[in-house]
Amino acid sequence: MAKVIAIANQKGGVGKTTTAINLAASLAVLEYKTLLIDADPQANSTTGNGFDLKNIQLSLYDCLVNDTSAGQVILETETPNLNLLPSHLDLVGAEIELINQPNREHILRKAIEEEDKNYDFIIIDCSPSLGLITVNALSAAHSVLIPVQCEYFALEGLGKLLNTIKIVQTRINQSLEIEGILMTMYDGRLRLSNQVVEEIKNHFDALVFNTIIHRNTKLGEAPSFGKPALMYDADSTGAINYLNLAKEILQKNDLTKIKNDDKILEPNEDGSK
Repeated sequence: MAKVIAIANQKGGVGKTTTAINLAASLAVLEYKTLLIDADPQANSTTGNGFDLKNIQLSLYDCLVNDTSAGQVILETETPNLNLLPSHLDLVGAEIELINQPNREHILRKAIEEEDKNYDFIIIDCSPSLGLITVNALSAAHSVLIPVQCEYFALEGLGKLLNTIKIVQTRINQSLEIEGILMTMYDGRLRLSNQVVEEIKNHFDALVFNTIIHRNTKLGEAPSFGKPALMYDADSTGAINYLNLAKEILQKNDLTKIKNDDKILEPNEDGSK
């Protein structure tokens, strides 16, 4: 049975898609069969894995609206052990088309249930909103990972997202848990970054991942080449950060027996490898 993790935050620009692409790739490289679901109409997780939207014949839209089986839509990526359920601009209209459907909050869960046995992890890249597609993702997920940018407005909207998660837990998916809060775009040279990390940890304590994602040019360059950071530059700080995150998630879920000395690959203090 796959562990389903939704990556969500209605605030844009916090690193949701970067996290989805690179966490999924890291789990795959660690030899866990992984499915990445692109549930964002912008389809950046799709293009970030090297697919041209012009060549996408079927997408998540078809699974949700046309009852197409996920198996017909899923594509193999260039990363070993990583498959993709792609998105398309058509997904913009899905919320309107689903609004009158019975059990509309559970359509995504039903769409992927047959694939559950084929994977160790299913990662869902949510759109920067709290609309019906995101609610579907939270309904289908076992846990939600929340990326938070290390900048001044880090806490803006986080309370609203946590309130939405509580509503989903109460009304739709009682087993939904918070996998953790991930600090992203960290720059150790800036006092503000350190203050934000400290504030988030003071507020949320054990919910915050030990792994922090540093600002890294390779993370920004990799999508333009249609590759996760690990496949673009495996020695980059960004690739190492996300490999650390994957290992931390594996440890948290008791899915690995990594030796203590091998648990975390640390970059140098300046953020370089």
